[in-house]
Amino acid sequence: MSKLPILVRASDCEKSPSNVRKSSDPSADLQFKANVAARGIIQNLIGVPVPRKKGQYRIIAGGRRLDAVYSLIEDGTFAADYCIPVLVLGDSKDAIEISLSENFFRLDMNPADACRAFQDIIALEKKTPADVAKRFGLTERFVLGRLRLAGLAEPVFEALRGGDITLDVAMAYASTSDTERQSNIFGELAGSYYAQNVNEIRRRLTIGDYLGNDPKALLVGREAYVAAGGQVDCDLFSTSQTERWTSGDILERLVEGRMQEAAAAIAASEGYAEVRAIPATRVPYMETLRLTAVEGEAIALSAEEEQRQRDIEAELETINDSCDEDGYTDEDDARVRALEAEYARIEEKPPIILDEHKASAIAYLVIGTDGVPRLHDQLYARLPDEEADEDSLDDDSVDEDESHTTDDAPPGRPAISQRLRDELAMMKTEILKVHVATDTHFALDLGIFFMIEAATQKYGSYDLPSDLRANAPSPRVSGFESGAPAAQNWASIVTDLDRSWTEGKTVSERYDAFCVLSDQARGAWLGWAVARTLHAVPAGDRGADMIDHLGRKLEIDMAAWWRPTARTYFDRVSKPRILDLFEEIGGLELKSRYGASKKHDLATSAERLFSGQIIIEADLKDKALAWLPDEMRLSPDVPPSLDDADAGAAASEGPTGADAPEDLTADISQAA
Repeated sequence: MSKLPILVRASDCEKSPSNVRKSSDPSADLQFKANVAARGIIQNLIGVPVPRKKGQYRIIAGGRRLDAVYSLIEDGTFAADYCIPVLVLGDSKDAIEISLSENFFRLDMNPADACRAFQDIIALEKKTPADVAKRFGLTERFVLGRLRLAGLAEPVFEALRGGDITLDVAMAYASTSDTERQSNIFGELAGSYYAQNVNEIRRRLTIGDYLGNDPKALLVGREAYVAAGGQVDCDLFSTSQTERWTSGDILERLVEGRMQEAAAAIAASEGYAEVRAIPATRVPYMETLRLTAVEGEAIALSAEEEQRQRDIEAELETINDSCDEDGYTDEDDARVRALEAEYARIEEKPPIILDEHKASAIAYLVIGTDGVPRLHDQLYARLPDEEADEDSLDDDSVDEDESHTTDDAPPGRPAISQRLRDELAMMKTEILKVHVATDTHFALDLGIFFMIEAATQKYGSYDLPSDLRANAPSPRVSGFESGAPAAQNWASIVTDLDRSWTEGKTVSERYDAFCVLSDQARGAWLGWAVARTLHAVPAGDRGADMIDHLGRKLEIDMAAWWRPTARTYFDRVSKPRILDLFEEIGGLELKSRYGASKKHDLATSAERLFSGQIIIEADLKDKALAWLPDEMRLSPDVPPSLDDADAGAAASEGPTGADAPEDLTADISQAA
């Protein structure tokens, strides 16, 4: 090896086959090329002479640098005879080892050091972020982001430098420029479960703040808010809608003034006895507790509308009379839905509010989601004195169920029976309960969310499929037992709970005994308590979206956990419906093969087909094993897919890994 590098024309160098680096990152290569263009080759390359070709060398370490120079020569940035420093080895027998050493022992730069380095270049060399970005082949936004990280509160920055927090966590703290708030939140979360939780950090940092697209912000306007002394905090990715308004007290004061002005104007122009301004998008339940709703005058139906209703009733009777024992056909079902929806539209005309009602009515003015004040659609009146015993009403005496209402079922008869919808909902929720009960952190987060959601929503927790008092909801179908794998796993969870603490004679003794259980045992009780509150919600009902969302978040493979059987599904639907499913799987040929079967035999064959027990082509088997009725899918709004070969293949093997009922039972037993 020569003692010093020599300068060699790049055109006289080639990458050696012994160079161990065979792959690269195109984006990183572009950044490196930009740096070479700005600074040239700073570190020498290592090469060996090419036999019988004097003055030419094979590069065994530095091939990436050589590629950058080649590209810059081709672009015209460097001259064709551009020279590079090469340290020449006298013997090539150690070429591979040297190449590996040169690449293997590199240490990536600490992101904290990179942030401060960018800051020093700008401060000492008087460069702009755009200059730095160009020199290193980066975007200006990337450089600005690193500069923002360089301005983190010292405890946060030192945690990043020491590797105690990740770059993502540091960026979460950088979402606000308030370093004092950064330090406080960092101290609060230190050592806790949420210390590395980006979402929790951002949530803590933004408590009391408003986004620029919040209805209150839209109502006041940015110009008025800033003129009143309001502060706006933006990060590099903020827009006018996502920037944060940090002076919540100023915004609240401005909102109150705007709403009172609007309420006074509406009261004067519309003739209401009183217009109450509510600086929110909804009227709180407790606000109207001592009031009674003002009902408008119903609008009488016209002769034409009444006749149309009679015609609809007659047609519905005709369809019902012609229905066979297998139920509606698809055409009949669609027609019934359309007729019942039309009947409901005629029947449910909105009532009108007369002027004499307005004169004694209380109207509520709320903020629309677009920031425009608008009247709430319900008017109220004070209760007569003999009906309003105000001394007996307080926040703690309200029946918990009074704030919970449910919508009527959607018009139209379902394609399957209501009982079957309820049973399918119960089986779906069984699967969800097993997964919630075996994921302690998930159950904890879910439980806390259920409680605070119910407490903070103005109208109650209508859309939550849980009451979270650890009370098991009444079953939708009395005495129903699915016998599915999820039911067996749930029984195992219940059996494995540590009940030693229940032997205490007093509640205090039982409480103390429970507190000394291991974290694992108490975690099992938490998972059980949260999971058992989940309601069985049929597809399409309120709360079903949340059930599906939780299942997707837990990545549950529903086809692996539940397969339709004759008892749980096929005996409960019509013969034409089953044959249609056969056609979806195997076309008309498969459908015609079973077309003459009796209903009982057909249901049995369907059970075997959709559990993979019938010998058919592999792709058809995969489709059958992937199929689920809409009511058992986690995304019921998406049409069932019979082309998911991956899901089918997984189901044909039976549940595996995290989704395997058998494995999950073992995990639960071990945990408890």
